[in-house]
Amino acid sequence: MPLTFCPNCSNVLTISRAEPSSQYPLGVNRFECRTCPYQYVLDVEYFEKTDMKQKEVEDVFGGKEEFKNADTVATQCPAEGCNGERAYFFQLQIRSADEPMTTFLKCTSCGTRWREN
Repeated sequence: MPLTFCPNCSNVLTISRAEPSSQYPLGVNRFECRTCPYQYVLDVEYFEKTDMKQKEVEDVFGGKEEFKNADTVATQCPAEGCNGERAYFFQLQIRSADEPMTTFLKCTSCGTRWREN
């Protein structure tokens, strides 16, 4: 909608709500001038309904194929009740270059995931 200007004083009109009446119990929208008494009632209600669809989230680490080609290492699984002694792993540099790489692990027995710095 383009800017609407007052025909009397050429100032920009602002949108406001008129006082409630018997015909419009909630009031009605109007253009009004802030410097003179000019008002223009908008008797047409305008709204636009837009259905928003959620963005599909990408799995950054590869999804189900994350550990497809990963090596294994001998380590103790941190999950309670799991006696797994091997885990798949891969390393990523997720912090600055002067910090060590982060190791992501997944137990070969129970599938528990954890990471180590």
